[in-house]
Amino acid sequence: MKLNWLSEYLANIVNASAITEAVTRPFIGLRQQLTPSSIYCLIKSSSAEALEHILIACAVYLLVCLGLYKLTFWLSAAAAATAAASPSNARNSNNNNNNSSSNNSSGSGESGLRNALQCGLRSVHLPKAALMGRVLLVIAHPDDECMFFGPLIYTLTQRDGCQVYVLCLSNGNYEQKGQVRRDELYRACKRLGICESNIILVNATNLPDDPNVEWRSDAVASFILHTVESLDIQAIFTFDRDGVSSHPNHCAVYYAAASLCLANLLPKGCKFYTLDSINLVRKYLSIFDLLCTCFMSSHWCILSWKDASIVRSAMMEHQSQLKWFRWLYIYTSRYMFINSIREINLSDIELEMQIHDN
Repeated sequence: MKLNWLSEYLANIVNASAITEAVTRPFIGLRQQLTPSSIYCLIKSSSAEALEHILIACAVYLLVCLGLYKLTFWLSAAAAATAAASPSNARNSNNNNNNSSSNNSSGSGESGLRNALQCGLRSVHLPKAALMGRVLLVIAHPDDECMFFGPLIYTLTQRDGCQVYVLCLSNGNYEQKGQVRRDELYRACKRLGICESNIILVNATNLPDDPNVEWRSDAVASFILHTVESLDIQAIFTFDRDGVSSHPNHCAVYYAAASLCLANLLPKGCKFYTLDSINLVRKYLSIFDLLCTCFMSSHWCILSWKDASIVRSAMMEHQSQLKWFRWLYIYTSRYMFINSIREINLSDIELEMQIHDN
């Protein structure tokens, strides 16, 4: 009886060791399996599978963008052909309406589908105020009009009754080539459909073409306001607060125009629009940014390959700026094909001014 406690203690030790062995046995096998070579093989197979899925998704995205690009201009051409149809053809079709009711029912379904697609997929989706009247484009340097605003300028100059003016706030004298760049600006704008009399080139000592010099907002704003009032401008287009390329002079133009809007100095009927800045990946997607633009922007203009070649030829007039990376930009940047525009209201400006102050 005195040794019962000892037997019970030994029995508990045996049971505990058995339990411990049963619990740790699977982990011992797992530890033997997780050798460095096996871990490397596992990671390699998983990475290959993930890369395959990414490549398939990218291929599908590119095919969808190409299809939408072709469909967009097919619908635009169909809409233009319909609008250009003569009234006599319309009257003839109405006279034959009673004889082909069954055919008209199927045709109306097709035309309804086409109209629905045309509402969603349009190469030009800009506000009415921007398409009619007198428009001012405010840029910081010669070549900004082609590098960033080419699709917008070409779209506007093709519209009847739309007068496009360009206010360039410096003569591009950063490399002591002010006169050369002035002539390049005039030739490039002529290719885009803007006559020389519609170009205002500022040569002010307090607004040099220099990323290291901060432009004062009040100085820039005075030039913008004077131009708007003297030309009776109805819409202003310029950079947004990120300046597309984050150039300090580009950003200064936005804050100057925004200060005019904030102080309620712009004429009552004058609208304020900015060009969207996008991330680096989208910036060099060329036409493959179409899908992102249509889903993420409210206003845009998209050029066909033929029309975009006019923008490229205008950019090539700036021979003094055609470094090797500019050639890469000309053929890969989405700003050669697509411009997305945003209308700026007072609440937007107040919020962005607070961000800028912080």
